[in-house]
Amino acid sequence: MKGLPVLSLLLWMCAVYFVGIYLFVGGFLLVRLEVNRTSTCGDVLQPGEEPVDFCRVQPRFRRAVLLIIDALKIDFAWFDPNNTAPRPYENKLPVLEETVSSRPSHSRLYPFRADPPTTTMQRIKGFTTGSLPTFVDVGNNFASSAILEDNLIHQFGQVGKRVVFMGDDTWENLFPKKFHRSLPFPSFNVKDLHTVDNGILQHLYTTMVGDDWDVLVAHFLGVDHCGHRFGPDHPAMADKLTQMDGVIRSVIDRLHNDTLLVVMGDHGMTDTGDHGGESQKETDAAIFLYSPSPLFPGPPSQSEPDVVPQTDLVPTLALLLGVPIPYSSVGQVLLPLFPPHGQTEGAVGRLSQLEALWINAKQVNRFLETYSGMAKDIPPESLSQLKRQFSRLSSEYLSSVREGRSPSPQLAASLQAYLTSVRDTCRATWARFNPLKMAVGLAILAFACLTCFVLSELSPVLIRENAPGLTAPLVVALAAGACAAAWQLLARGSVEAAWCLAAAALSSELLFLWRARRRGAVPADKNGSKAPKRATWLTPCRLLLIPPLLVPLLRCASLLSDSYVIAEGRAVTFLVFSLALYIPIHLNWDGLLLPPIHDPLKAAGFLPPAALSPSTVRRESSVLLACLGLLVGSLYLSLSFHACREEQGSCQPSPFLSPLSRLQDSQLKNLHYVLSVFSLGLWTYLLRRCLRHYGNLNSSGGTAFTAHWVLPLLSVCLALHWAVSATPEDSFRNLAELIGLAQLALPRAAFCLLALGLFLIWLDPLTVFVKTRGAASARASPLPPPSYRASTGISPQAELHHLIPQIYQRMRRSMDDGGELSGAGEVDSSPAVKAYGLGTVYSAPLLLFCGLLGIGLLLLHPEGMALSFLLLLLEMGALLHIHASSTNLSSLHGTYSGGFDVPWTPVVLWSLAATQFFHATGHLPTFPSIQWGAAFVGFPDGHTGTLLPASLVTLNTFASHILFAGLCFGLRSCYPQETPNGVEGFCTQVNVRGLRVPGEQRVSTDRGHTSAESRRGRGPLV
Repeated sequence: MKGLPVLSLLLWMCAVYFVGIYLFVGGFLLVRLEVNRTSTCGDVLQPGEEPVDFCRVQPRFRRAVLLIIDALKIDFAWFDPNNTAPRPYENKLPVLEETVSSRPSHSRLYPFRADPPTTTMQRIKGFTTGSLPTFVDVGNNFASSAILEDNLIHQFGQVGKRVVFMGDDTWENLFPKKFHRSLPFPSFNVKDLHTVDNGILQHLYTTMVGDDWDVLVAHFLGVDHCGHRFGPDHPAMADKLTQMDGVIRSVIDRLHNDTLLVVMGDHGMTDTGDHGGESQKETDAAIFLYSPSPLFPGPPSQSEPDVVPQTDLVPTLALLLGVPIPYSSVGQVLLPLFPPHGQTEGAVGRLSQLEALWINAKQVNRFLETYSGMAKDIPPESLSQLKRQFSRLSSEYLSSVREGRSPSPQLAASLQAYLTSVRDTCRATWARFNPLKMAVGLAILAFACLTCFVLSELSPVLIRENAPGLTAPLVVALAAGACAAAWQLLARGSVEAAWCLAAAALSSELLFLWRARRRGAVPADKNGSKAPKRATWLTPCRLLLIPPLLVPLLRCASLLSDSYVIAEGRAVTFLVFSLALYIPIHLNWDGLLLPPIHDPLKAAGFLPPAALSPSTVRRESSVLLACLGLLVGSLYLSLSFHACREEQGSCQPSPFLSPLSRLQDSQLKNLHYVLSVFSLGLWTYLLRRCLRHYGNLNSSGGTAFTAHWVLPLLSVCLALHWAVSATPEDSFRNLAELIGLAQLALPRAAFCLLALGLFLIWLDPLTVFVKTRGAASARASPLPPPSYRASTGISPQAELHHLIPQIYQRMRRSMDDGGELSGAGEVDSSPAVKAYGLGTVYSAPLLLFCGLLGIGLLLLHPEGMALSFLLLLLEMGALLHIHASSTNLSSLHGTYSGGFDVPWTPVVLWSLAATQFFHATGHLPTFPSIQWGAAFVGFPDGHTGTLLPASLVTLNTFASHILFAGLCFGLRSCYPQETPNGVEGFCTQVNVRGLRVPGEQRVSTDRGHTSAESRRGRGPLV
C-alpha cells in the first residue's frame, strides 16, 4: 500500500471515526441555547389598575452583603453540642447555630443544593443568572469568559446600585466592568490558603462602615483550597473554618437594619476535597440568611423547605432588593422570606407570598415562551401542558385581583407547582440524552472498527493494481448525504448536518465491507496461523471464536452494564490477565511450548534442525513464563492504586493518590517519599541499563547525550520538586520565599529539560557508534579507506546515517524471502565497519523518548504514582517479552508465516493494558476524578487562556494511553532466521530478552550488505 491510495484510505477512516464521535457526543453532551435578552423595570408588573414601574417601588432591603465561602459544605455548617470529639471540619462554625437559636425570626440555615457540574464558574453563573449550566461548560472553569445572559450583577447596575466586589478573580472575568469597585485576587493557586482571604479582610470591614456601596460581594477561597490541598479532615481545615467563624461574627456586628446578609457556599466537596461531579457531598452546600430587622414571620415551621436549590436565590434576592428577576432565571422565590397574603399592611416595600409568586411565574412563563420559540428541544406535550397550566393560574389570579376578593388558598401552592414543573422540565431537557444519535454514532464506530480489521487483513490485496479504490464508496456517500438532506427538507423543513454525515459515513462503510467480502482473498492470518485461501474469515462465527477479538467484544459489552462500569478497572485487569494467559495455553495446545519428543523410529533425514534443540525451546518457554509471572505481579500490585467511585460506598481510595502535603504522619510521609524516589530512580536505571546492554550509549550524538545527562537531571528535578511540595508552609518561615521560588522553578526546569531531551532525540535519533577496521586485524599495515563511503571528508559516523536505511531494507527483503543475508558465510577479505548498537538503532530513541515522556507525565501526577508508573514500565516490558518469545517459539517450530505483521493478540493486549493503567494511575471516567491540580504544576498563579491548562490536564488524564501509544511500534516483531550459530534475531523495533539481537553489526564495504556477528562473552563498549 503505497502513495495516494494509502493516504486516502487513512483519511477516509479518520473522517468516519470523527463522524461517529461527533454524533455520539452530540447525543451525549447536549448544549443549552442561551437567551440573550434582559429584563427591564417595565417587564414584570404588579397586577392592578395602573401599571407601576417595578424598580421605583421601595424595596424591602436597601443593601445586601454576600459572603461566599467557596466549598462551604453543609456538614461544615451544622453544630452538634453532643459531639465531644469533633473532626477537624466539625463544630467549627458555631456562630450559625447560635444565631439561628437565639434569633429565629432574623435568621435561617438551609442546605443549599447546586446543580452539577459543581465547579466554581458554573456555580457563580447558576446563582447569578438562575439558569442551569451544562457539563459542556466545565472546560470554561480555567479561563472564564464573560456571562452574556441576564444576571443579578447586570440588574443591580441597571437600577443604579453600586456593587463592590473583592475576592476570587473569576468574578472579574465573568462580569467585566460591571462593578463599582473591585479587588480581585488570583484564585488558581490551590496551595495558597491565605492570600485571597487575607486580602478580603484588609478591605471588608472598612468598606462596610463606608457609604459608597449597595451590594457587597466577598468570595473567600481558603476553605476550598484547603480541601484541594489537604482534604477536609486536616487541622488546616479547622483553622480556616475557625477564621470564617470570626469573619461572620464581625460582619453581623457591623450590619444595619436595612441590610441583608447572605452567607453561602457555591458547592461542597468529597472526602478527598475534590468537586465537580453530582454526588450529594459535592452538591450540598450551606446558605445562611440574616438581618438585624425581622426577616421571617417566626421560628422555623414544617412548611419550610428542607433544601434550597441554588437557582432560587436569584428571584429571591431580586425581589427583596427591588430589581427585576433576570430574564433566563428558572428559580423559585423562597417563600418563608415573604409574609402570607393579607399580612403586609404597614410594611414598607413588602411583597406578599402570592404577589412574589405571581411576578416569579410571569417572568418564568415569558422565558419559556421565548426559549421554545428559539429552540425545539423541549417536548411539545410538556410545553403545551405548561402553557395551559399558566393560562389557568393567570386567569384565576387576575380575576381575583380585579374583583377585589381574596384568592383561594390553593393558588399559591398551584403557582409553586407550576414553577417547579418548569424547572424540572428544563433540567430534564438540558440533561436529556439523544438515544438515536448515540446509537447511530456507536454503529458508525463499530463498523469503523470492523473496517479497520478488514483493511489490515486485506492489506496485500489492496496493494495490487486492480484493487478496489474509494471512488465507489465516496460517490455512494455523497448520494446518501444528499438523500438525507432532501428527506429532512421534505419532512421537517430544515436540514441537520449531523444526519447527512451519518448517512454518508454508514453507506460508505457498508459498501466498502460488501466489496471486501466479495474480494475473498486473504494472504495471511493475523493470529499466527496459516490463513485460509478464501474469505471464510469474515463469517460471524469465526470472528466471535477468535479470543483476541472475543475479548474486545466482552469489553464493549461490559460497558452496557452499570455494575461492570463501576468496577471497570478490575474488569479490564481481569481481561488483560485472561488474554495473556491464553498465549502459553494456545502455544501448548499447538505443541509449541515444549520441545518436540524425538521419535527414534524416524529416519535421520526427518530429524529436527539444530535450531530446534530442546535447550533453545526451554529457554524461550522459560522466558515467556517468567514474563507472564512478572505481568501477573504487576497487574496485582496495580490494583493498589485504584480510586473509588461515589457508587462504591465501602471503597477506600488508594493512599498513594493523596499528595504528600496531605499526609499528617511524618513517618508515613517519609516512607511514601522514599518509595517514590526509589521508583523514579529505578525507572531511570532500567532505561539506561537497557540502552547500555544493547550498545546504544557508545555514540556521541544527541540521543546518547540525553540518556547520559538529561534523563538523570530530569529525575533529580522531579525528586526535588516532590520534596519542596511536601514541605509544610510553617516549617521554614525564614525560607518561605525560597521555597515558593523552588515550587515555581523546579517544575519549569523539568519541563525545559524534557523539551531539550525530546528535541535532541528528534534532531539526532541514531545511537550507533562506528569505527573502521581492516579485514585482517592482525596486520599492522594500513588499509585504504572503506569503499562504501560515497564521498571523502565525511566521518564513518555521518556516513552511517545514509547507510542504515539501506541496510535494513536489505535485511527485510532477505527475511521476507526466507533466505540468508547474502554474504553471511563468506570470508571477510575487505575493509569493514564496526557499528555498535545497530541492532537497536531505531528502537533505542523510541524507548528513550517514551522514558523521558513518562517522567514528564509523572510530574503531573501525585508523588505516590511513581510506583504505579514503574509497574507500568514493567508491564510494558513483560508484554513485549511475551510477544517476542511466542513469536520465537512459533518460528523455531516452523509455524510462523514470516513477514513484518503483528498478531492480533499482542495488539489487543496492548490496548487493554493502556486502559488498565488508566485506572491504575488513579483516574476514573468521572468528572470528580479529574486531577485538576495538573493544570497548575509550574503555573501556580493560573493561566490567561484555556489551551495550556487543558493540555496539561489532558496529558495527566491520558498518560497511560499516551505512553502505550508511543511504544506501540515496539509490537513490530523481530523475525529470527537460522544461521550457522543458531537463531539470530534482527529486531527493527524495541528489543527484548530472548531475541538475542547482536550489539555489533559488521557492514561489508565491497558488497553493501550486512551480516551478524554474535558478540558472545563481550560486553558493550561503554
